[in-house]
Amino acid sequence: MQIVLYPDPILRKKAERISDPGDDWVKTGQEMLKLMYETGGVGLAAPQVGISKSILVLNPAGDPQEKDQELILLNPEIVRRKGKEWGMEGCLSFPGVQGEVQRAVKILVRAMTPEGEEIEFPASEFLARVIQHEMDHLNGIVFIDRFSPADRIKMKIPIEELEARFARRQRESGSEPTGS
Repeated sequence: MQIVLYPDPILRKKAERISDPGDDWVKTGQEMLKLMYETGGVGLAAPQVGISKSILVLNPAGDPQEKDQELILLNPEIVRRKGKEWGMEGCLSFPGVQGEVQRAVKILVRAMTPEGEEIEFPASEFLARVIQHEMDHLNGIVFIDRFSPADRIKMKIPIEELEARFARRQRESGSEPTGS
């Protein structure tokens, strides 16, 4: 399992809902958490590892020792949003790119655990931001789509460099992108 980099087309696809919770998704979630920690992230969505399914993992502490902070969510949806604020974000699929993104301050999330339990919980501040960022990935939305106009201009060159690197890798390998 490895991180898929922008502009791989899988990052723009809406992920499929999961109808069969169980051990396979527990295993996938654990593998995603391991990769997230190895790459210094606090959240990771399945499309970022080449899987177009509606599963995300997160640990807002970013610390594998804080297991109680870990969440593995299947088919998450936001039931309610409250407030808005701008905040700096980065993304494992966009190395070297960061910018201001406006998100809801408080959200109510409904999801399923990998074991199939339906859950609903509130999230606010940083946790809410991470969940919204990862849920965007499940809907084919990447954080640069939500950048402030100033950051869109500021990050133009690093984004173009990612696009050029991706095109070069595709030519050299003769392979199709993950999402094709």
